Amino acid sequence: MSTFIHGGNVQANGIRQHYLRYGGERHSGKPALLLIPGITSPAITWGFVAETLGEHLDTYVLDARGRGLSSTGPDLDYSVDTCADDIAAFAQAMKLDSYHIAGHSMGARFAVRSAVRHPKGVKSLVLIDPPVSGPGRREYPSKLPWYVDSIRQSQAGMTADDMRAFCATWTPEQLQLRAEWLHTCYEPAIVRAFNDFHEEDFHKDLPNLPVPALLIVATRGGVIQAKDEAEIAALQPAITITHVENAGHMIPWDNLPGFFAAFGDFLGEPLTDPSLM
Repeated sequence: MSTFIHGGNVQANGIRQHYLRYGGERHSGKPALLLIPGITSPAITWGFVAETLGEHLDTYVLDARGRGLSSTGPDLDYSVDTCADDIAAFAQAMKLDSYHIAGHSMGARFAVRSAVRHPKGVKSLVLIDPPVSGPGRREYPSKLPWYVDSIRQSQAGMTADDMRAFCATWTPEQLQLRAEWLHTCYEPAIVRAFNDFHEEDFHKDLPNLPVPALLIVATRGGVIQAKDEAEIAALQPAITITHVENAGHMIPWDNLPGFFAAFGDFLGEPLTDPSLM
């Protein structure tokens, strides 16, 4: 049975924020979970992950501004600080007084900044393979044209087969969903986020994390290397680091059982997926 409750929109931090909710009120009394996807991942593309998260927690998957059904366009600010503020404003608008934040890639960087700027109510952070690039550091492995070229093609209309040129290992269903939704990713927002991977200092916030944190690393992603893990652990000695074998940067797409196993009981209980048992 699906854990999907509904999709919705809320006015928060001056914009329309769209979300998908899984799990719902049956988890009353537990902290909620806010899931922040990556740079070109509208909320709906994480639905297959949120279905299981909804078995354990009241889960909200957010469309970051400039993506999916949230506000977009040339008049908005897409800086890390503003996108981080969106998360806290969403929680406040939804009257969530206790919540975990899990972010993938770009979403992890937003999650860290949000927790540091707005610690009230945040219970823990899950950082899923965040880019560790920044000023004076090695570049993020993916290149900007990969994003821009696929977005422009999606705006003209593309099939799942067309998308395979960009995501060669994905299933037909995954390719179809990305082909359907990628056009909602506003190119200037994506360019700003990609540039911020290299211009914003992710590491400066790590010593100031106000809550327990879990770092989930893709062993085939190339995003986080052993030396990066050592630096992160030195900056935030309390962080827990786990690895997902046989997974690239889009971890759940490659190894969904390993992804859930990597959480352990960090969110209060192990994450079990009935469909994988």
